[in-house]
Amino acid sequence: MNRQIKSLPREKTTPLALDWIILTAAVVGLAVAAYQSIEGGATALTHSTEAFISEITETPVAGQ
Repeated sequence: MNRQIKSLPREKTTPLALDWIILTAAVVGLAVAAYQSIEGGATALTHSTEAFISEITETPVAGQ
């Protein structure tokens, strides 16, 4: 039984798989950094747009 188990191929991390792991981690890291840098500006824009819209008053249309 031990001989049969030892003869099974073992999973090994190949250099190519390791490259993909490192590349994926780098892409995820860049995505997180980009999100964090954009988030503040997007939030400020949202608040200023909300303030602008809340200041708009409805103007009656002639003929109604």
